[in-house]
Amino acid sequence: MTVIKQADLIDSIADALQFISYYHPVDFIEAMHEAWKKEESPAAKDAMLQILVNSHMCAEGKRPICQDTGIVTVFMKIGMQVQWDSELSVEEMINEGVRRAYLHPDNILRASILDDPAGARKNTGDNTPAVIHMTVVAGNTVEVDIAAKGGGSENKAKMAMLNPSDSIVDWVLKTVPTMGAGWCPPGMLGIGIGGTAEKAAVLAKESLMESIDIHELRQRGPKNRIEELRIEIMDKVNQLGIGAQGLGGLTTVLDIKIKDYPTHAASLPVCIIPNCAATRHTHFTLNGNGASLQTPPDLSKWPDLVYSPDDSARRVNLDDISKDEVKSWKAGETILISGKILTGRDAAHKRIISLLDKGEELPVDLKGRFIYYVGPVDPVRGEAVGPAGPTTATRMDKFTDQLLEQTGLFGMIGKAERGDEAIQSIKAHQAVYLMAVGGSAYLVSKAIVNAEVLAFSELGMEAIYEFEVKDMPVTVAVDSQGVSVHKTGPEEWQKIIFQRDIL
Repeated sequence: MTVIKQADLIDSIADALQFISYYHPVDFIEAMHEAWKKEESPAAKDAMLQILVNSHMCAEGKRPICQDTGIVTVFMKIGMQVQWDSELSVEEMINEGVRRAYLHPDNILRASILDDPAGARKNTGDNTPAVIHMTVVAGNTVEVDIAAKGGGSENKAKMAMLNPSDSIVDWVLKTVPTMGAGWCPPGMLGIGIGGTAEKAAVLAKESLMESIDIHELRQRGPKNRIEELRIEIMDKVNQLGIGAQGLGGLTTVLDIKIKDYPTHAASLPVCIIPNCAATRHTHFTLNGNGASLQTPPDLSKWPDLVYSPDDSARRVNLDDISKDEVKSWKAGETILISGKILTGRDAAHKRIISLLDKGEELPVDLKGRFIYYVGPVDPVRGEAVGPAGPTTATRMDKFTDQLLEQTGLFGMIGKAERGDEAIQSIKAHQAVYLMAVGGSAYLVSKAIVNAEVLAFSELGMEAIYEFEVKDMPVTVAVDSQGVSVHKTGPEEWQKIIFQRDIL
């Protein structure tokens, strides 16, 4: 009989979550570096460079890879010969570990979890509770896989109940383009096949706990249908030309993971869950000999790269900018922005729209301003702000036309594509949408020299801030003529890849 003490599980959970907040898995870094070296699309190559440099900075500075430090997911296998020495339940111990990790004063992690999701949506303040999957197995140890899953990638999960005769590959290829770029490719796709609807989703999530090993699979060759599917789906998804951050390019996925389970004769449940460029997961075992703490990786495994914007990048001062200058920016152009920008995401937009509908005065004047879609991490050690990368812009699409029409807003900054209605509104109002790279939150934060909350402070990370920035790198993703790089880029690279395959 193995006795596991309460403190050992709590300490191991807290340590693991701090660890994965700033250390990418080495296999991910190696795969991303190889993809970067092979990438031919300038926009995609620049995005991957930012992700790699950001990762190295986070590993050295021990700060979050992404401002979205995720919802915690735990898979736990408890041996039948395990006995707990604890006053708390297993779920309570796990959540206490989460609480300690996210409130750690040296590396504060963003609290993103909201209670009463269909009602008040009030932040719990400590990122609890975790989503926990427990099974009892033979043995005398406790095996734990733990991940912190960002909302941008989690929101792109897709599930279908296919007919038994349907093609899984065809469904994946039809579905991936509908996921957009909000999941911050390149990353992994976890696919669950079989069981029931909920089992397929759990299988997809569990598969993402595995290491990137597709290159090893290719070298030895597939041994079963699942391994054949992994290679076929990876090749065909990359042929879509979606590329890093959806900008068009050779690499959209770094690996495909699949887990399956027996299913009903009338059913074929399939679920896709993407893992983003801030993939965060690790494993530990408790055997009764104390806490299981993570071992820091060898940072020499990280490529020695430096990010420097292209010399052709245009520098602009947003404190003194005209509509005519905004109209001169072209889709795909790199811009280094300086000056003061406002922040605002889902909750702030909802409040602003409510005030506009009531004809009431806004707490901030948006005329001639830019809004950055971000929920930053709290600062530590003299930072102006913690990691502050962009959130998915499409969630703000439904607010865009009213804001542009009624406030005189000049532009928006976020990640991923805009929907057709938002693009048409941007064109009609001759505004602009700028894209920052998702997965480069710490790198972006270094361009922020001052941060001040201006409104809705009770919303925490969703409050309206004013950031003062210096040479913050962005790409013109939708220009005033309605040209979107998230449409033109993948279209161009899909043609290039298609022509090469024919030749």
